[in-house]
Amino acid sequence: MAKASTENYSFDQKHLLGLADYSREDILYVLDQAKSFREILDRPVPKIPTLRDKTIVNLFYENSTRTRLSFELAQKRMGADVVNFSASTSSTKKGESLKDTIQNISSMKIDMVVCRHESPGVPHFLTQCVDAAILNAGDGAHEHPTQALLDMFTMQQIHPSLDGKKVAIIGDISHSRVVRSNIIGLTKVGAKVVICGPKTFMPKFVEDMGAEISYNLEETLSWCDVAMALRIQLERQGKSTELFPSLREYHDLFGIKMKHLEKYPDFKIMHPGPINRGVELQSEVADSERAVILDQVTNGVAVRMAVLYLLSGGIRI
Repeated sequence: MAKASTENYSFDQKHLLGLADYSREDILYVLDQAKSFREILDRPVPKIPTLRDKTIVNLFYENSTRTRLSFELAQKRMGADVVNFSASTSSTKKGESLKDTIQNISSMKIDMVVCRHESPGVPHFLTQCVDAAILNAGDGAHEHPTQALLDMFTMQQIHPSLDGKKVAIIGDISHSRVVRSNIIGLTKVGAKVVICGPKTFMPKFVEDMGAEISYNLEETLSWCDVAMALRIQLERQGKSTELFPSLREYHDLFGIKMKHLEKYPDFKIMHPGPINRGVELQSEVADSERAVILDQVTNGVAVRMAVLYLLSGGIRI
């Protein structure tokens, strides 16, 4: 895949609210920048002072492990002053509105906000309240742009050109923000995307976004270069327990097993985490050499460093 491209390329984005707002060139430029930061992580002292004069607030209203730690590590690797906001111990428990919370935080002179919230659209709302750069770390079932960027970066390590590559996303499509960002990003860079899972997990938006639908795991795995499994998001399904009979039946029909790796020797395994072993992936599959799941985690730090760098107004390194 060609780099995004010339030294004169102008990255003009102020926020990262979703990949729907980014052009193909923007996406490729971020991925190109991430290569430099990935090399930095392999140094004996993986730190640079790029954000030494920046203050960043991690505003998480929703539980997170990988994303929050990845952002915080990326920020500290770049020398930023980091403030972590916890909704469970904040004045939101006393009835303070989101707008008042962010404006009070902004009054303390911050430069960037990384936001995760259970409601779609909150990062966009924050851009109307403060002047700081806003990074979406997941808003409801809408988008999770940095996850998609790190997924694409990991795919590039396997297939340098993603143009024409075949990516299967398998699992709970309806409730996943990861799948939305991945479909948007992958199709913009020329990859082909097939969504696979039970009919009850298939929303109408998939085909409108350019992805194809399959209900047959065997056909999907025989076709793809990369298979990305998604967990069943019970916390987003509310009382809709009728969407599938049981976890055991789901695993039988749509779980990737060792027999699939033996039958189809070419595709790689990805997963955005957290993994529910024995549901979407057989435990041995998650630990196999075909899985690049831990590479995704490492690459997540590099990609988030690149995004933070670019949105802070950095020039090409």
